[in-house]
Amino acid sequence: MIYTKTVIDDEEHCMRVMYEMEKQYTNRNEEFFIKVIREEPSLVLRVHAVTILAELGTQKAIEALSDVLLNDPDPLVRHEAAFSMGQIGLPSANEALKKATLKDPDPVVRHESAAALGAIGSQDSRETLEKALEDKDEIVRNSAMTSLFNLRFLLRYPSLSLQNLAPRP
Repeated sequence: MIYTKTVIDDEEHCMRVMYEMEKQYTNRNEEFFIKVIREEPSLVLRVHAVTILAELGTQKAIEALSDVLLNDPDPLVRHEAAFSMGQIGLPSANEALKKATLKDPDPVVRHESAAALGAIGSQDSRETLEKALEDKDEIVRNSAMTSLFNLRFLLRYPSLSLQNLAPRP
Protein backbone atom coordinates (compact mmCIF):
# COMPACT_ATOMS: atom_id res chain seq x y z
CA MET A 1 0.00 0.00 0.00
CA ILE A 2 1.25 3.49 -0.78
CA TYR A 3 1.07 5.70 2.26
CA THR A 4 1.81 9.37 2.34
CA LYS A 5 5.52 9.89 2.73
CA THR A 6 4.95 13.37 4.12
CA VAL A 7 3.18 13.40 7.44
CA ILE A 8 4.44 16.88 8.29
CA ASP A 9 6.38 18.58 5.49
CA ASP A 10 7.26 21.84 7.22
CA GLU A 11 6.28 22.10 10.87
CA GLU A 12 5.95 25.89 10.89
CA HIS A 13 3.82 25.83 7.75
CA CYS A 14 1.61 23.11 9.26
CA MET A 15 1.25 25.11 12.48
CA ARG A 16 0.15 28.17 10.51
CA VAL A 17 -2.33 26.18 8.45
CA MET A 18 -3.72 24.47 11.56
CA TYR A 19 -4.13 27.86 13.23
CA GLU A 20 -5.93 29.14 10.14
CA MET A 21 -8.15 26.03 10.22
CA GLU A 22 -9.34 27.05 13.67
CA LYS A 23 -10.32 30.47 12.40
CA GLN A 24 -11.96 29.09 9.27
CA TYR A 25 -13.90 26.53 11.31
CA THR A 26 -15.44 29.38 13.29
CA ASN A 27 -16.42 30.98 9.96
CA ARG A 28 -17.70 27.59 8.66
CA ASN A 29 -15.64 28.13 5.52
CA GLU A 30 -15.88 24.79 3.71
CA GLU A 31 -13.94 26.09 0.71
CA PHE A 32 -10.86 26.56 2.87
CA PHE A 33 -10.92 22.93 4.04
CA ILE A 34 -11.56 21.62 0.55
CA LYS A 35 -8.54 23.59 -0.65
CA VAL A 36 -6.39 22.10 2.13
CA ILE A 37 -7.46 18.57 1.15
CA ARG A 38 -6.65 19.16 -2.49
CA GLU A 39 -3.43 21.15 -2.19
CA GLU A 40 -1.55 20.25 0.98
CA PRO A 41 0.97 17.41 0.85
CA SER A 42 1.03 16.91 4.64
CA LEU A 43 -1.03 14.01 5.90
CA VAL A 44 -1.69 15.76 9.20
CA LEU A 45 -3.31 18.72 7.44
CA ARG A 46 -5.43 16.61 5.08
CA VAL A 47 -6.72 14.40 7.91
CA HIS A 48 -7.64 17.43 10.01
CA ALA A 49 -9.39 19.08 7.08
CA VAL A 50 -11.42 15.91 6.44
CA THR A 51 -12.56 15.66 10.05
CA ILE A 52 -13.53 19.32 10.15
CA LEU A 53 -15.57 18.92 6.97
CA ALA A 54 -17.44 16.12 8.74
CA GLU A 55 -18.31 18.49 11.53
CA LEU A 56 -19.61 21.06 9.04
CA GLY A 57 -21.69 18.26 7.53
CA THR A 58 -23.15 19.74 4.35
CA GLN A 59 -23.80 18.41 0.87
CA LYS A 60 -20.75 20.30 -0.36
CA ALA A 61 -18.69 18.45 2.25
CA ILE A 62 -20.04 15.12 0.95
CA GLU A 63 -18.94 16.00 -2.58
CA ALA A 64 -15.40 16.85 -1.43
CA LEU A 65 -15.18 13.82 0.87
CA SER A 66 -16.40 11.52 -1.91
CA ASP A 67 -13.56 12.78 -4.09
CA VAL A 68 -11.10 12.16 -1.25
CA LEU A 69 -12.47 8.67 -0.62
CA LEU A 70 -12.13 7.64 -4.24
CA ASN A 71 -8.90 9.46 -5.15
CA ASP A 72 -6.61 10.33 -2.25
CA PRO A 73 -3.37 8.34 -2.42
CA ASP A 74 -3.28 7.66 1.32
CA PRO A 75 -5.51 4.99 2.92
CA LEU A 76 -5.63 6.84 6.24
CA VAL A 77 -7.10 9.91 4.58
CA ARG A 78 -9.56 7.76 2.59
CA HIS A 79 -10.54 5.95 5.80
CA GLU A 80 -11.19 9.27 7.55
CA ALA A 81 -13.28 10.43 4.60
CA ALA A 82 -15.45 7.29 4.79
CA PHE A 83 -15.84 7.66 8.55
CA SER A 84 -16.73 11.33 8.16
CA MET A 85 -19.38 10.60 5.55
CA GLY A 86 -20.96 8.07 7.89
CA GLN A 87 -21.00 10.67 10.64
CA ILE A 88 -22.63 13.25 8.39
CA GLY A 89 -25.26 10.67 7.49
CA LEU A 90 -26.44 11.99 4.12
CA PRO A 91 -27.53 9.33 1.61
CA SER A 92 -25.77 11.29 -1.14
CA ALA A 93 -22.55 9.70 0.17
CA ASN A 94 -23.76 6.20 -0.67
CA GLU A 95 -22.44 5.90 -4.22
CA ALA A 96 -18.84 6.73 -3.29
CA LEU A 97 -19.06 4.53 -0.19
CA LYS A 98 -20.42 1.61 -2.22
CA LYS A 99 -17.53 1.88 -4.68
CA ALA A 100 -14.96 2.05 -1.90
CA THR A 101 -16.56 -0.87 -0.02
CA LEU A 102 -16.11 -3.14 -3.01
CA LYS A 103 -13.03 -1.75 -4.77
CA ASP A 104 -10.64 0.11 -2.48
CA PRO A 105 -7.30 -1.73 -2.32
CA ASP A 106 -6.99 -1.21 1.45
CA PRO A 107 -9.14 -3.36 3.77
CA VAL A 108 -9.32 -0.61 6.40
CA VAL A 109 -10.91 1.72 3.85
CA ARG A 110 -13.31 -1.02 2.68
CA HIS A 111 -14.24 -1.74 6.30
CA GLU A 112 -14.90 1.91 7.15
CA SER A 113 -16.89 2.41 3.95
CA ALA A 114 -19.11 -0.56 4.79
CA ALA A 115 -19.56 0.75 8.33
CA ALA A 116 -20.48 4.19 7.00
CA LEU A 117 -23.15 2.66 4.75
CA GLY A 118 -24.69 1.10 7.85
CA ALA A 119 -24.48 4.38 9.74
CA ILE A 120 -26.34 6.16 6.95
CA GLY A 121 -28.91 3.37 6.94
CA SER A 122 -30.17 3.48 3.34
CA GLN A 123 -31.78 0.23 2.25
CA ASP A 124 -30.27 0.63 -1.23
CA SER A 125 -26.89 -0.28 0.31
CA ARG A 126 -28.01 -3.85 1.01
CA GLU A 127 -26.69 -5.38 -2.23
CA THR A 128 -23.24 -3.82 -1.80
CA LEU A 129 -23.06 -4.95 1.82
CA GLU A 130 -24.10 -8.48 0.86
CA LYS A 131 -21.28 -8.56 -1.71
CA ALA A 132 -18.88 -7.32 0.98
CA LEU A 133 -19.70 -10.44 3.01
CA GLU A 134 -17.44 -12.24 0.52
CA ASP A 135 -14.46 -9.91 1.05
CA LYS A 136 -11.18 -11.69 1.76
CA ASP A 137 -10.62 -9.63 4.90
CA GLU A 138 -12.54 -10.44 8.06
CA ILE A 139 -12.72 -6.81 9.19
CA VAL A 140 -14.63 -5.94 6.02
CA ARG A 141 -16.96 -8.91 6.37
CA ASN A 142 -17.65 -8.01 10.01
CA SER A 143 -18.45 -4.41 9.13
CA ALA A 144 -20.77 -5.58 6.36
CA MET A 145 -22.58 -7.92 8.79
CA THR A 146 -22.92 -5.12 11.33
CA SER A 147 -24.28 -2.73 8.71
CA LEU A 148 -26.73 -5.31 7.36
CA PHE A 149 -28.02 -5.83 10.90
CA ASN A 150 -28.50 -2.08 11.19
CA LEU A 151 -30.52 -2.05 7.95
CA ARG A 152 -32.72 -4.88 9.28
CA PHE A 153 -33.19 -2.95 12.55
CA LEU A 154 -34.29 0.15 10.65
CA LEU A 155 -36.76 -1.94 8.61
CA ARG A 156 -38.23 -3.45 11.75
CA TYR A 157 -38.69 -0.06 13.40
CA PRO A 158 -39.59 2.27 10.53
CA SER A 159 -41.13 4.86 12.83
CA LEU A 160 -37.70 5.72 14.19
CA SER A 161 -36.11 8.72 12.53
CA LEU A 162 -32.40 8.42 11.74
CA GLN A 163 -31.90 11.95 13.03
CA ASN A 164 -33.15 10.93 16.48
CA LEU A 165 -31.33 7.59 16.76
CA ALA A 166 -28.18 6.96 18.68
CA PRO A 167 -25.07 7.05 16.45
CA ARG A 168 -24.69 3.99 14.22
CA PRO A 169 -21.38 2.07 14.29
